[in-house]
Amino acid sequence: MTHKVVLSLASNSPRRRQLLSLGGWMFHVNPVDVDETPLPGENPHAYVTRLAAMKALAAADTLRPDSVAVAADTTVVDGLTIMGKPRDAAEAVKMLQHLRGRTHQVYTAVAILLHGSREPITEVCVTPVPMRNYTDEEIFAYVATGDPFDKAGAYAIQHPRFSPVASLDGCYANVVGLPLCHLTRMLEKYDIPARADVPRNCQRALLYDCPVYDRILQGRL
Repeated sequence: MTHKVVLSLASNSPRRRQLLSLGGWMFHVNPVDVDETPLPGENPHAYVTRLAAMKALAAADTLRPDSVAVAADTTVVDGLTIMGKPRDAAEAVKMLQHLRGRTHQVYTAVAILLHGSREPITEVCVTPVPMRNYTDEEIFAYVATGDPFDKAGAYAIQHPRFSPVASLDGCYANVVGLPLCHLTRMLEKYDIPARADVPRNCQRALLYDCPVYDRILQGRL
């Protein structure tokens, strides 16, 4: 394959579109719908891997010969409890109160599917996320904006006013929804290089000095 390959992003997330654009790859958006209900006894790693693979496979029928499907699934995990998207304002408040002042994990699985294949290639990135001790008043004000309702765990790390995270020592893009360095590493194995400086662009866009990008790109994390 070559750099002329077009990526087919199996997602309608504006956050994933923004992140993918930072690598300079040619891509188009091909959103798909899958059932995101966890299976009985399914652990978080298996859950996000299965959903990312399902999304990639759902996009397979529309792939052109010069296309590669890219899919991702992100979830918030407290212990072994998978926290999906809140169903309403009350559940969003409850989730945020539960996460307050504690550290949880964000799992994102990335799947790529080459044209003509039925076996997606997957990787999982996990980032510990320590939340600050925000107040109930801050929670209510944030939930009132409507921002939490399409997000696992009911929050966006990058929200400028709520700013729920105390600090971070891992992949910020993973928490947003697409660990770019993992994707870059995966695509390079199939001769699909980024056409821009992914670590530099990611850190500039997210205003984050990433301590792990070099280890991820080198396959050490």
